[in-house]
Amino acid sequence: MSNSINSSGFSGYKGGNSGSSNSGSSSGGKGGSYNPNAAIINTNSGQVERPKNILSVISEIQQFYMIEKMGQELPAEFLTLEGSLGFFNIGAKSGLTEGLFLLLLLPAVDFYVMPFVLKSPGLLIKIMFGAIPYLPVIANTFLCAFISRYFIGVITRKAINSFFTGRMLVLVAKSFMIYVFYTLLTGLSTPERVWSLAQHANKNAEVIYYGYMSTLPHIMPVATRCSLFVLGAAILPYGSVFLMDMWRRSKIKRNHARITGKS
Repeated sequence: MSNSINSSGFSGYKGGNSGSSNSGSSSGGKGGSYNPNAAIINTNSGQVERPKNILSVISEIQQFYMIEKMGQELPAEFLTLEGSLGFFNIGAKSGLTEGLFLLLLLPAVDFYVMPFVLKSPGLLIKIMFGAIPYLPVIANTFLCAFISRYFIGVITRKAINSFFTGRMLVLVAKSFMIYVFYTLLTGLSTPERVWSLAQHANKNAEVIYYGYMSTLPHIMPVATRCSLFVLGAAILPYGSVFLMDMWRRSKIKRNHARITGKS
């Protein structure tokens, strides 16, 4: 662990004695050693550095985790409002990107690739192509669930909660909007309206009309599946963190009861 840490605009994590001759300490030659009671000094007077992506968020949370795990008590104000907003924004951006990716790819795979390109695919090919729209959501959800192991102290909790709150709010909103959008779309897709719009394609009007009308009954099942999956991607990370933290606290209580002999 280095003697200074720059995380969400904070720097100057100092561990150990200074080794100065004016310290009056008998351990003057041991400067730089870790001291859990060392002061935290903010020496960064420049612009606050915000996390840029999920990996940088995890890296900063790991730094907070190491400090708190080694016994350094950090006040909640160590992660400022601007720092919390940085974690919130990355969570919101990840949720927005995943929602858009799923929204665009799922109809393309279900309504074009599967029926027209692959036509009669085998079970393995069907599963592989069917899973493509969900891959970013699955990968990032597992990545977020991985963060739950760092849920240890005041600052790690604050950082993780900010990140997950941004992610969860955007994904929940996206899930709601997907369902509402396709509900309105199918409700407004009367034969008269569809034919009126299809006529703008001139020669292809009949192909577009019959193709869309044959697809119409399948739109809401796909939209419902997409909406529920996005909602699950919003809830799962929080659920994994909550369960992991509950299990960890229960384990600590059991160990404490075993040591003290109290139930």
